[in-house]
Amino acid sequence: MPRCEVGIVGMNRPLAHYCRLVISERMPKLMIWCYDNRRAVLPFITLAITLLIWELTARYSGWSPHVFPSPSKVVYSMGELIANGALLRHSIASLFRVTVGFYLAVIFAIPLGIFLGRMEIFNLMLNPLIQFLRPISPLAWIPLAVLWFGIGDKPAVFLIFLSCFFPLVVATAIAAHAINPIFFQVAANFKFNHWETITKIILPAIMPNVLTALRLTMGIGWLVVVAAEMLAVRSGLGYLILDSRNALRMDYVMVGMMMIGLLGIVLDELMRRLAHLHPSLQRPY
Repeated sequence: MPRCEVGIVGMNRPLAHYCRLVISERMPKLMIWCYDNRRAVLPFITLAITLLIWELTARYSGWSPHVFPSPSKVVYSMGELIANGALLRHSIASLFRVTVGFYLAVIFAIPLGIFLGRMEIFNLMLNPLIQFLRPISPLAWIPLAVLWFGIGDKPAVFLIFLSCFFPLVVATAIAAHAINPIFFQVAANFKFNHWETITKIILPAIMPNVLTALRLTMGIGWLVVVAAEMLAVRSGLGYLILDSRNALRMDYVMVGMMMIGLLGIVLDELMRRLAHLHPSLQRPY
């Protein structure tokens, strides 16, 4: 009989079936259910252990609850913010800014990246400027953004746009430049015009890399909006954290941090599902 090593990634189907039979004979039904649903159970166990350590540390570390609130206190405070509508209002404000800034970056970055990748003269003209501006942190633009756009949504959207724009341009340009020349020979044989070449050759070829870049830049934009909201606006999760810190409400600060993490997971999952719609990306990662 082959040796059964439970949980090995890439196990072939006969061996996996044999291990399943061995497990079903030797383990209680609850453990069988946990094994079958391990993708959901293991993260839940990690979360439970983390919360337990957090609760014990808050109770027995000697720190004041105002400095290091327990999970139970944070959950209670989250209920307060949900009840008065503040948490929903701040979350929607942050999501709105991220969505607008991200899609503006997509609209401008992908066409520019295609031109840079396929037209050498554009690349020679604009690439040095892009490489000069790209390493500058979006947060370094905060003073100028506030000066140019004032206080409100516009400076935050501008900062998110910058944080998403340059990675998307570079990723699109690299993908467009790497397209196999034989594809364009086929397009010439079929007498494709420029629009057909873009829609039938270039876009399908660069889509896997672009979708991966979209997922990464969405995360970057979500990071930047929190920092921008601490300085340039009076709403959003970043503002909630800053305002709660000034009021010495560390429980509200942690509520804001938890919402940032939860919404970040949701956005990343949405982008992952979008990426998996493309045939070449039908694999888990």
